[in-house]
Amino acid sequence: MVASQVHLVRHGEVFNPDGILYGRLPGFGLSKLGHRMAQSAADELSSRGRKVSALRVSPLQRTRESAAPIAAAFQLEPLVDERIVEPTNHFEGTVMKRALKNPVNWPFLVNPARPTWGEAYRSIERRMRAAIDEAFDSVDDGDVILVSHQLPIWVAHLSVIGERFWHDPRKRRCSLSSITTFERTTDPVPDASAAPHPAASADQNGETPIPVERLIEVGYTEPAADLQATARDVGAV
Repeated sequence: MVASQVHLVRHGEVFNPDGILYGRLPGFGLSKLGHRMAQSAADELSSRGRKVSALRVSPLQRTRESAAPIAAAFQLEPLVDERIVEPTNHFEGTVMKRALKNPVNWPFLVNPARPTWGEAYRSIERRMRAAIDEAFDSVDDGDVILVSHQLPIWVAHLSVIGERFWHDPRKRRCSLSSITTFERTTDPVPDASAAPHPAASADQNGETPIPVERLIEVGYTEPAADLQATARDVGAV
């Protein structure tokens, strides 16, 4: 048996009055509104009536604080998972509008498909998929919750649905305290008399089709949607 679902929860609003790209910098915790958002995510997960067996969090302050109401709701001890942390970024600690005007920073903007200003999307994909796969295998039943950050969650989403990683950061569907849910599914083994199924592979003798297990996205919700109007979301990578 494995986990039934894995939920990727983004942290709530961060207290960031100066509009700094905070990235992995220490000392950036949730604002008062952010704590309310985190509670909204916990309430939403509780309202589903599902068993939750494990809770994992990024090591950063804002994710640990966002995980606190979830931990209380399900009486779980959060485990830190370094793989679901915010990516590195050259512009960390700066105000982006100012940094982009400085010619010194322009060489870091030459390839948005990588991107050249931070950790490669493929690198983020590998660590997030590994963390999600391990989450599924870490419990005998129930769900697992991972509290992470916008870009890692968005890259995981793009990976699962088979879309390219190059995107406009302003158009990510991953709001504060949102919940993205995945399940594992197994493609059925095709009938032996039918043409080979493209998702099935053969055993060592090349005879018996082997079903392929894959991830699918089954839900996206914004439990803090009513709080977004006054929220500030400018420090994410």
